[in-house]
Amino acid sequence: MIYRFSFWCRKLNTLLSLSKSKTMNLEKCYFRYIEGEEKIDITFLLKVKESVRQFNFSRKPTEKIDTLLTRIGNNIQKVVAKGNKKKIINEQQDVAVQLYDKNNAISEESTCIDLFSLQGPIKLHVYNHIYEVVFNVPWVVSINLPQCILAGFPVYPENFVVQNADNQYNLYTWYKGLSINEKGNNMSEIHIKWETVGNENIYIPTTRDIGMKLKLECTPGNDKITGPTVEVVSKNVIEAGPGTCPFETRHMFTTTKLTNKSFRCVTYNILADLYCDSDYTRSVLHPYCPSYALHIDYRKQLVMKELLGYNADIICLQEVDSKIFHNTLNPLLGINGLQGKFYRKGKEVAEGLACFYRKKRFNLLGEEKILLSDVIKTEAYLQSIWDAIKDNGPLVTRFLDRSTVASATILQSVENSNEVVVVGNTHLYFHPDADHIRLIQGGIYVYWLNEIRSNLMNQMPEKRISLLLCGDFNSVPSCGVYKLYTTGLAPSSLPDWKSNTDEAVYNLSLQQDLPLGSACGTPPFTNFTAGFADCLDYIFYDKTNLEVEQVVPLPSEEELRAHTALPSIVFPSDHIALITDLQFK
Repeated sequence: MIYRFSFWCRKLNTLLSLSKSKTMNLEKCYFRYIEGEEKIDITFLLKVKESVRQFNFSRKPTEKIDTLLTRIGNNIQKVVAKGNKKKIINEQQDVAVQLYDKNNAISEESTCIDLFSLQGPIKLHVYNHIYEVVFNVPWVVSINLPQCILAGFPVYPENFVVQNADNQYNLYTWYKGLSINEKGNNMSEIHIKWETVGNENIYIPTTRDIGMKLKLECTPGNDKITGPTVEVVSKNVIEAGPGTCPFETRHMFTTTKLTNKSFRCVTYNILADLYCDSDYTRSVLHPYCPSYALHIDYRKQLVMKELLGYNADIICLQEVDSKIFHNTLNPLLGINGLQGKFYRKGKEVAEGLACFYRKKRFNLLGEEKILLSDVIKTEAYLQSIWDAIKDNGPLVTRFLDRSTVASATILQSVENSNEVVVVGNTHLYFHPDADHIRLIQGGIYVYWLNEIRSNLMNQMPEKRISLLLCGDFNSVPSCGVYKLYTTGLAPSSLPDWKSNTDEAVYNLSLQQDLPLGSACGTPPFTNFTAGFADCLDYIFYDKTNLEVEQVVPLPSEEELRAHTALPSIVFPSDHIALITDLQFK
């Protein structure tokens, strides 16, 4: 996976457009040594036939300077010759290319990697143009703008990867412009009249921007130097948003960030793209929802605006596509002071869990992840559960085939250093006939977190260790999981154990001694689809050490039914986020 991502980045790199309007870009030739890949990338701009062209070369570090200069000259000559109808090119008039160290020509026997150790200044002469050669400056490896851009919703660079740069030194300039001329014909990007509209890393288009394209210029930097400015233009124009979304009403309760002993926690199943954008979901599960509103490029705009408006300190997400985490969630939430951790599901599932925490409020002490189907056979504290089911062939086969994971993100309060919170996150098995499997999974989850808590108490006896159990439990309040957490007991008499007669569980009771409460209670709906609607999501909290200050009201049933069900043009998921403000006692 790392290799494939690296290859993808290298491919994107050749497509990046240096800004041709920046003087510094026109005056410098950029050399970058890519360690581990044994290559040197070379980039510069050159005016050819009244237009500025970008030249990119990727050479081996051991290549001789003579070979490099010949390659550069040949490529430029091909570009000059291209399009010349008369094809009058004097082959004897080679393009003059030379490298100089101060005033002396660099030996053609030197290698490309040798250049990096010269004292300089190094100059590259091409025709009559003289470039300053710079090495390993801050560099934008990849950058894109969203496919879908909505008025009133934040726009931000996606797939944003830099080298030798520090985000706090990066510079951004946003532009907007009409891509259609007076006759209604599309114009090329170079003919658009661009108007500067912002200088932050995020831009929020207004209704006045509808129908326009966006351009972003980014200059990467660090505390010593800046790199070349790159530019990227949106493929599509800015569109009208869906109007006021119900989550914006909820934002009225979260307008400010919390401080001192209070912190805000969110749990939210954001509906993974692989479960949403398919012929089956469009025609069977969500036929009422316009297809564009099921597309991840649309839904992620709503998700990001919703999450940003909650001003949360801890965010637990389920059904997070790995690409959405890395390319959208982590970068944008990171800009807003949140650090993200991703915990992928087992097997080959390309989605998982994510936990974000506000860096000014919490320090990360550690993290753990388990695959529930693995630990049930190996951990001593789960031995009683395994002994009760190991001879139940159909159940064991089904249970061990599950990809369900749980995560634990261990955070220490910055303002209250004696407070440590173990933030659990999970997404239990969904099938309607699997209450027994969910109960076993729920038992493993709470037993595991309690084990982590006990170990931390031994390691840090001077600290107070609290638990948060967030997630999509796929369990209504009458099910055994809720009973186990809130009463401490899930007896063998529960109907959950026999939700599938072929896999029925006998003589197994679960119990735990943590005083847990459901911070948001048991609202009528946290999941609202055309075929099912009930409470499946919870934030369970340690009642000994924590207390609830506020629960952000959920949308009304009228709002949920306004577009038949969820997801819709104003709800990006089939679940509803739970938000609560908690306080250390």
